[in-house]
Amino acid sequence: MFIGFYNASVVLTYLGLSFSVVGMALAFLGFIPGAIMCLILSGVCDMFDGTVARACKRTEKEKKFGVQIDSLVDTVSFGVFPIIIGISMGFTSRLNIIVYVIYVLAAVIRLAYFNVLTEEKKIITKMEKVSYYHGLPVTSIAIILPFIYNLYIFMQPLIFKKAYPLVMLVVAFLFVFDFKIKKPTGIWFVICSLLAVIEISIISASMLW
Repeated sequence: MFIGFYNASVVLTYLGLSFSVVGMALAFLGFIPGAIMCLILSGVCDMFDGTVARACKRTEKEKKFGVQIDSLVDTVSFGVFPIIIGISMGFTSRLNIIVYVIYVLAAVIRLAYFNVLTEEKKIITKMEKVSYYHGLPVTSIAIILPFIYNLYIFMQPLIFKKAYPLVMLVVAFLFVFDFKIKKPTGIWFVICSLLAVIEISIISASMLW
């Protein structure tokens, strides 16, 4: 009845996008802590969606769809969403706008390049065997940005205001810089999950202070 796929292999991808949209709404309404927590939850969904997908029996069309939908969702969740958070926090100087443009360009270039490599090398059914990334994954902003926001609790506002665009600029460079970084597996999933819990706990506690 409807185009697309609606099975367990993409449910976390859709859930991650939902968190991002809710987070954008919270950012526009000025509730930045809630927006940051939604970014973290979106990153957690992205971290585990591949594991869930590989556990499902999928057709070639479903695998191709999974690759495409993952990149599209990543563009929204980790390309556009962090920019909306920055704008909602009042970081709208000319320098900030330039950094935002560079950041989102780097994110979409990386994601598009990954899709091209996937298609050209015909590794859709073999990508589980690849043990490293080329460049920093765009999903990493879901850990980096909340960490920087947590530092806001201990920083002077002026320092944080200058650190925000600098961090985004460095991350944008790492998105497109061709270096190998090992994919998280096993213990790293546990570590990243614990970091997510710690970051959410700190943000939640700061709201009560």
